[in-house]
Amino acid sequence: MLPPRLANHPLVVSAWDGIDAAHVWDSHAHLLGDGDSASGIYADPRTKSVLHPTLYARRRFFLNGACVNDVPGKVDRSYVERLHHLAGEMRPGFKMLLFAFERAHDEQGRPNVGETAFYVPDAYARGIAKQYPQYFEWVASIHPYRADAVEALARAKAEGARAVKWLPQAMGIDPASPKCDRFYAALAKHDLPLISHAGLERAVFGQGLQDNANPLRLRRALDAGVRVVVAHCASMGEDRDLDFGGTVESFSLFARLMGQPRYDDQLFGDISAMPQSNRAGPALARVIEEERWHARLLNGSDYPLPGVMPIFSADYLVSLGLLEASAAPVLREIREYNPLLFDFVLKRSLRSRGKRLSASIFQTRRFFQVESESHVRQ
Repeated sequence: MLPPRLANHPLVVSAWDGIDAAHVWDSHAHLLGDGDSASGIYADPRTKSVLHPTLYARRRFFLNGACVNDVPGKVDRSYVERLHHLAGEMRPGFKMLLFAFERAHDEQGRPNVGETAFYVPDAYARGIAKQYPQYFEWVASIHPYRADAVEALARAKAEGARAVKWLPQAMGIDPASPKCDRFYAALAKHDLPLISHAGLERAVFGQGLQDNANPLRLRRALDAGVRVVVAHCASMGEDRDLDFGGTVESFSLFARLMGQPRYDDQLFGDISAMPQSNRAGPALARVIEEERWHARLLNGSDYPLPGVMPIFSADYLVSLGLLEASAAPVLREIREYNPLLFDFVLKRSLRSRGKRLSASIFQTRRFFQVESESHVRQ
């Protein structure tokens, strides 16, 4: 439990200045598990075998970051209980959007288990959100090549899904394929945003189709009238420049799209994971300083990553000039108790050239909760 001296620390108190916690929805949080609770969760068996040390270490990496009890039969429940506890320590009204995670599929829209790292069914994410409505909302994950993709989307909308999540390179989705068109039309009709990873992906292995995560490939969704959220603002890796040739930083392609006026009301970015040591730098500084973007940015924690010790360093952010040195020891201590609060206070403490991330970035409820819950575009 977070001790009162930290809960009432000036750094924490000031982080909430100008923010209504009832409008703070963490827009990027993952559900993990072993499927040991009849949840339907699937994890590649290789991740549990020391015969595959890289995959085994990766699994341990994330479970340790979530403080999960890795005892058979308790993994699923332990993960949710920990998440429930952490959310409960945030200010009243705070919620998290919990992601389902689709399987990899082939070109014919059939599940490809051999290329699936893990799978979290929509029904499980929906069920956890229904069990703890005070703290959680849910996000569906539907492969657009599925024969029943449009019908599955309609069900998800009716059952309260707030968005759809894709990891294109792991799921075998080409966002620029005509195979996505009917799904894009349905997303636009139901006014459900698409949250799609863009740029390099290191956390989830899969089909390895990195080109699928090129930010420019999301233009097809944008041109179909879909609201698109580019996860992490494509802040890591390089992609082919489909407009001018060559290879450039993925973030520069995201910035190019953000600069095109026709996408002002449709293209958004989430800042989840951007303060990580492997992402922090020019992209993070640009996001902080580019105030004209702030109305189109959404905060998310990318939980459980804030709890994974090696990938966040307050001292590194200090060295970049993005964080005051006096904040680092307080943030390190907060992280030991509550990585969600750590992520929130850290981002609220970032500064670059006298600028900070606007309060609106953290009050994301407005984006995911349309005026009428039954709203459907005609």
